[in-house]
Amino acid sequence: MTRIALVVSDVDGTLLTKDKILTDGARAAVGKLHEAGIGFTIVSSRPTIGMDFLIEPLSIELPIGAFNGSSIVDPQLRPIEQHLIPPAAAQRSIEILRDHGVDIWLFTNDRWLTRNRDGEYVAHEQRTIKHDPTIVTDFAPYLDKACKIVGASSDAALLQGCEAVVRQAVGSEALAVRSQTYYLDVTPPGHDKGTFVEATARRLGVSLQNVATIGDMQNDLAMFAKSGTSFAMGNASDDVKARATHVTDTNERDGFARAMEAVLQLR
Repeated sequence: MTRIALVVSDVDGTLLTKDKILTDGARAAVGKLHEAGIGFTIVSSRPTIGMDFLIEPLSIELPIGAFNGSSIVDPQLRPIEQHLIPPAAAQRSIEILRDHGVDIWLFTNDRWLTRNRDGEYVAHEQRTIKHDPTIVTDFAPYLDKACKIVGASSDAALLQGCEAVVRQAVGSEALAVRSQTYYLDVTPPGHDKGTFVEATARRLGVSLQNVATIGDMQNDLAMFAKSGTSFAMGNASDDVKARATHVTDTNERDGFARAMEAVLQLR
């Protein structure tokens, strides 16, 4: 494994446990990266407002990536680079999700909008991002401000099929990929976790071969493809594991910290 100068980590299913806890082991591992002079930051499908609680405990000083990397903000959550879903693609995505009976959320830079306060995963998302939704009757007034649209459903097979339909409908106008088995994310075109890794490495003057990435879902594959070293979590699916250069333990067994131990051995 090449000497690492920068680590970029996914959040849910990777840095956090299934109960959305940042373990002492994970916090300590990031502290050791800082001590070794290795840059560290995070990129997630989470909205900007759902990232703030991690910045202080992890002493993050680099830009972070929200909405699967299509928005880049500084540690004070001020936008550095932000992209939106084209309104026509946003409308088509919402119509498809509606027709499939999937609960729909729309995220702007600073708000989470839903038409259904009792949606299947609303309470889960409230706990996850530590913010409450704004209830609206119509998404139309917000289509020109959409940073991310989410289809939420516990029917994983339905959501997988819905992903294919949305992809075909929006073509190159948006990116549709599952960030969890129960979340289908629609985000702006041309920007993903891989482009975030490229932008961060370029900002720091670090070669992509000297970047390590770590994640657990299909939306993490874009950054695996850009980095010289990649870690799939033990809780990742087999297809995600197959695309990583290394596989670590699960997020319930401090797999993130174990992967960072491997990174630190190269300093």
